[in-house]
Amino acid sequence: MPTSATSNHPGRPEGLIGRLNSVNIPYEAKLKALRDLKNQIIGNRTKKIAYLKLGAVPSVVSILSSAASAQGCIGDNREFHESVLIQSTAAIGSFACGLDAGVKAVLDAGAFPLLLSLISHLNEKVADAGARSLKLIYQSKLAPKYDFLQEKNMEFLLSLLNSKNENVTSLGASIITHSCQTTLEQLALSEAGIIKRLVSLLGGSISQKDASLESLAAVIKGNPEVASKFMGPESGRALNLVIELIKDKHPRTRLLACMCLISIRNTSTSYLQDSGIKSTLVLVLLELLGDPGQVGDEAPFVLSSLITEKEDMQKVAFDANVIDSLCENLNSVSFQAKRLQGTFLALGDLCSKLECCRDRVLDSKVLNFITEALVHDSAEVRAATCIFLKNASRSVKNLSAGKFMNEAIAVPLVQRLWDSSTSVQVAALGALCNMVVDFTADKSLFMKCGILRHLVVLSKSMESAIRVSAVWALKNLAFHVSSRCKEEILSELTSATLVSLISDPEASVQEQALSLTRNLVDGTLNSVNYVIGEDGDLVHAIGKQLRSTSKVEVLIQGMYTLSNVASANELHKKAVMTQLLARAGSDSETLMIKSLQSSDSRLRTATVWTLINLTLPNSPDTSTRVTELWSAGIVSQLKNMVNDPCLDVKLRARMALGQLMMFGDALT
Repeated sequence: MPTSATSNHPGRPEGLIGRLNSVNIPYEAKLKALRDLKNQIIGNRTKKIAYLKLGAVPSVVSILSSAASAQGCIGDNREFHESVLIQSTAAIGSFACGLDAGVKAVLDAGAFPLLLSLISHLNEKVADAGARSLKLIYQSKLAPKYDFLQEKNMEFLLSLLNSKNENVTSLGASIITHSCQTTLEQLALSEAGIIKRLVSLLGGSISQKDASLESLAAVIKGNPEVASKFMGPESGRALNLVIELIKDKHPRTRLLACMCLISIRNTSTSYLQDSGIKSTLVLVLLELLGDPGQVGDEAPFVLSSLITEKEDMQKVAFDANVIDSLCENLNSVSFQAKRLQGTFLALGDLCSKLECCRDRVLDSKVLNFITEALVHDSAEVRAATCIFLKNASRSVKNLSAGKFMNEAIAVPLVQRLWDSSTSVQVAALGALCNMVVDFTADKSLFMKCGILRHLVVLSKSMESAIRVSAVWALKNLAFHVSSRCKEEILSELTSATLVSLISDPEASVQEQALSLTRNLVDGTLNSVNYVIGEDGDLVHAIGKQLRSTSKVEVLIQGMYTLSNVASANELHKKAVMTQLLARAGSDSETLMIKSLQSSDSRLRTATVWTLINLTLPNSPDTSTRVTELWSAGIVSQLKNMVNDPCLDVKLRARMALGQLMMFGDALT
């Protein structure tokens, strides 16, 4: 009679785990179970996850630990036990391959020190298996960081790089790539002769070449001293080897050779700056963008590292039609999240400086893919899309044309303000900072999306990066809008919150809050009346902050805000005078004198403008204020500025003095 299947069937995951854990079955059966497990999970993400949930990794690590402990007393069973070591190590490596959850499970189960001990095993196959598994672990960000600054660790690393086993040498290079993060570590590796050894591996196997190129890039990156050593007396040979490898037949080797050369190039403006190498790097990466595998996924990131903040390289990429190739990636079938992320980052970099690049990107209908990308499952893709929008919307021309003013973009972008990822929130705020400027002054679409309420809430965030970006966006939202819109902004924000932001612990938040206030009080008398009110708390908060800060950007924005307030009625002018002529604590100089004597011409200009607004001839109490300014030593300071080296300051100082001279004896 047929029987029902049970959970302990040996072919099922539960049954296989049972065999691994059983103390009643012979080791031969466990060896077979290890092989079965390894064969099932290789290249099968779904089965890996299923076995992880069943606790397979601790079971395999336990077997590895027992086999490793038995090495000294295995006698005639040596070959069998070494097979157990190899199979359990291979299974652990398979769990770690391409799956962070697998890496975490492997590390939590205590496999790392066991695998590390196998590197020195007398059986080369065991050592090779250990090195392979450790290399797979070191592909993950979760891999343990190696401390190069300890002498014994450096000696061990050199022993790995000097090994005759190519997987062991590749492991050594992988450890460097993962762990080398500080200038001190780079220097320590360089002084220990690591660079010379890595260069020697460039003539080795494919895996050795690739691991060496990646490690060299990590050791040199951002460190001119190490780059100089690499480009030293033997630089011709080392550099030529790397340059030759960008022509290698293997796509990954070409990609890593480009990455290494870019690392050298970005570290110092003295190296690899000729037009020939620029074009070659772009053309090689252009070809690699079309690779259907992992190389194609990583190529956009390497391209970004080549062109970011470099207008000359962006022009080379533009001329090589890189934008068209990147846009084709978006038009093709759905790629992995990583490729989508890299594509938007590269497009964003290309749009960061050149208007011709922005025009080409927008003409390529990239915006058609934005809606879907903004709601992608991957936070990295969502953040990259926002970064692209931020750079693409730097164009006054395209903002004025309303290219970004449609619900397909505005609605999902505003929704990202509540994203579960902080990096996405910050990136979305960056994009919105540009878009809400909208030189057509029609900001109703974003207001309908509820952006104002979201920004006000985020301006109170505990994260300073979110806080400053939210206030920045509010500042741009208040740029050249109607009095009604300003009232709506302040009503939602409240004067108390604005005062709090002006006094924020972060100088960057203070600057943006003052700039927001400046925009709110820019324009009609009604705007100033509504924002400042009658209690003077806001003006007092501005003056207090200006007297306590040394940050010139904060001082400039605060002074221009006071200048706008000073253009209003007599009550407002009096409030500004009180703040400008006040002294901070035991300071003998007033805020106005200190600002007029600033070494920053922008602050001097802003201060003179404030004086001009305070001394307008048609204001009823100007003569009283002129007398006060004379007593405070302002007039004599202005006279010293009529030949200021800055033309703007010089012209404004003469204009201010011209107004003051209308009141006669104040200048005698």
